[in-house]
Order: sequence, then C-alpha cells, then structure tokens
Amino acid sequence: MGLGTRLYRGETEFPLISNKRTFYAVSIVLVLICLASMLLRGFNFGTEFRGGATFQWPSKGISVAETRSYFQGELGVAEPTVQTIGRGGATDLRVQTESLDEAKSQRVITGIAGKWGISPDQISPSNVGPAWGQQITKKALQGLLGFLIAVIIYISLRFEPKMAAAAIIALIHDLILAAGIYSITQFVVTPSTVIALLTVLGYSLYDTIVVFDKVEENTKGLAGTSRSTYGEAAELAVNQTFMRSINTSLIALLPVSGLLFVGAFLLGAGTLEELSLALFVGLASGAYSSLFLATPLLVDLKEREPQYKALTARVLARRAGVGAKAGTSRFSQRAAARAAGSPQPATAGSTAVLDPDDGSAPGGNGPGRTGGSVAVNPPMAGGGAASAAGAGSGQRRPAGGQQARKSKSKGGRPGRPAGKRKR
Repeated sequence: MGLGTRLYRGETEFPLISNKRTFYAVSIVLVLICLASMLLRGFNFGTEFRGGATFQWPSKGISVAETRSYFQGELGVAEPTVQTIGRGGATDLRVQTESLDEAKSQRVITGIAGKWGISPDQISPSNVGPAWGQQITKKALQGLLGFLIAVIIYISLRFEPKMAAAAIIALIHDLILAAGIYSITQFVVTPSTVIALLTVLGYSLYDTIVVFDKVEENTKGLAGTSRSTYGEAAELAVNQTFMRSINTSLIALLPVSGLLFVGAFLLGAGTLEELSLALFVGLASGAYSSLFLATPLLVDLKEREPQYKALTARVLARRAGVGAKAGTSRFSQRAAARAAGSPQPATAGSTAVLDPDDGSAPGGNGPGRTGGSVAVNPPMAGGGAASAAGAGSGQRRPAGGQQARKSKSKGGRPGRPAGKRKR
C-alpha cells in the first residue's frame, strides 16, 4: 500500500510525539531569531500607527532611490519610506514621512510637481496625527488580548485547561513567527496586517481543535486500561488527522500565495502585500504548530498527572513481562495453554509461583502446572502417596496400598511397574 493511500486512511506511523524534542528545538530557534530581529531592527510601522504624512502620485519612470534622495536632500524630510504600488495597470509611488504641518505639506506637493512635471491634482496627500496612530495600536492590542481570553475560555470549557494552555502557546508561537517575518523583511505594518494576524490565529486555533478532538476521542477512559500510554494514543490521533491538516493548509495557502506572489510582487499591489504576507506566514506556521507543537506540549502536560504516570508504569511493566516470557519455551507453552483454556495439573514436590499477568499459578487456568511448580499433594489414605494424573485427567488412585500400573505391550506381555525405567 502506497504512502498516499495510508495518509488518506490515517494509517501512517510518523513518530511525531516521540521526536518532540527535535520539533521543540526547531521552534525555539525560529522564535529566538524573530525576537532578536524585533528587538534589534524593530518594525516598519505605517503612518496609521506612528502618524505622519503620505504622498502618492504616478511614477512615470521615477526610481525609488531618486525619490528618496530628493525628499531627504531638497525637501528636508527625514527618513522617508518609498514604495512602488500597482494601480490599474499603472505604477504609483507612495512616500510616507513624518508628521508635517500644512505649510510643509504644501511645499512637498509643490516640489514634487516642479521636479517631475506632475500636476498637483495627480498628487494624493494624507496626514495622520500621532494620537490617531496610538489609538489604532491600542485597539489592535485590545483585540488580540480579547481573542486570546476567548480562546482560553472556550477550550477550557469544551476540552480542559491543559489543552487551552497548549493551544495558547502554539498561538503565541505563530504570532511571533508572523511578526518576526515583518521585522526581518521590514514590510510596512498597517491595520491590514493586524487583521491578517487575527485571521491567522483563528485558522491556527481551528486546526489545533481538530487534532485535540481526536486526541480526546482516543484517550477517553485510557487511564483505566493498560493497552497504551497517553503519548502513544495522542500520536495515533495526530497520524489520523495528519492528511486532513495538510489538505486544509494547502487549500488555504494556494489563494494566499496568489495574493502574495502574483498580486504583490508581479502586479505591485502594495496593499495586498501587507495583507498576504501575514496570512501566508501565519497559515504555514499554524499548520506546523498544531501538529508538531501543540499536541506534544499537551502530552508533556498530561503525562505529569498521577493517573497517567501510573498508566505509563503499568504499560511498560506489562510489556516488559511479555517480553521476558517470549524468551523461554516454558513460558511460551504456558501462554499457549492459557489461550487454549486447558487445565495444567500439578506434580509432587513443587512450589507454587504466581503469574504476574492474571494473579493465578503459572499454569493460568488450573491450580498448578506440570514440571514442578505447585504445592505438594497430601498423602492418600492407607499410607500411599498420590501421584498427579497425567495430561490433566484429574482422576485419583484408589486407597489401600501401593498399586502398580500394568499395561500390555504389542506382544501381550505385562508392562513394567510404574515409576521404573527400562535399562
């Protein structure tokens, strides 16, 4: 059976949980890189967040470097951000600057029109004060915090608090990766970026809930059994939902890839770039975290509970006992007798040993076994010693002294007395 068929049937056995330390290391390295970039490079916030002025006009072949040089040198504008934006088959230049008063803003418009021969009517200015940018930032943080609180409450009520903790850690992981890409690439952070990040967190949560639902189904009543550990049941759940997660992620990533690579890079639509990059990175990291991070974290949290510690000990002890028995023919025969349900009688002069599997004598169903492992039988009436019946017949010799068993050979001669061997 091919890998694709087994994936669709949920019959794969990828060691995702058993290799969780590797996935933890990968996630930690990525998060550290993103955090370092955010601390050292910071973000390229748009005018909606930091406040400032924006000027947009038809480029007419004007380069980005030439525009930046003119704003800094001739117009005296510090650190302008220049972008090329596609618009209806044409290309515009958009320059974001610090906040400007009305007089300086008019001077910039006049300078652009005189420098490149553009009509002032073709220049679209806008000015956002820093107070409005701070308000937008505050609203974005409030929306993010409210979303995380709602997630914690929902998962705690629907599943359990430990699942909520694992899901929140995975969401924060996705958020840091998506934000870190914006810091590394210095893409402009706008309100569209915040909307995309909230969308991504919702998608990542959906994928995590699908996996957790299967984990809950596989681990229901597991603590009262000895068939598998919590980690093994969770790993089975991840494998059973693996193909579903891949399909969901691919279906979501394909249109986002079209927005990012075709709309933003080929057509030059800057507004799509701000939206699609956060979606693309967030969807990819969300698919990774729900399979390789959230579920392993849940396993680590759950296996700290006393009931699952005891379950793990029982499962390992049971498997160790089975492995020890499989190594000797005596135990193999005993297991076969138990499976067949046949009684295993005792022989004299033996000592009883309890079976660790079912608490009975090593023979399993009967009180003893042949080969010297049960208690000595008491003497029979008349001074004779009773011998065990062969092959589990369970019949007893009559009292009244020793009796010799007699059997006839092929020639009709009397057999040898019991207990003597032919020399």
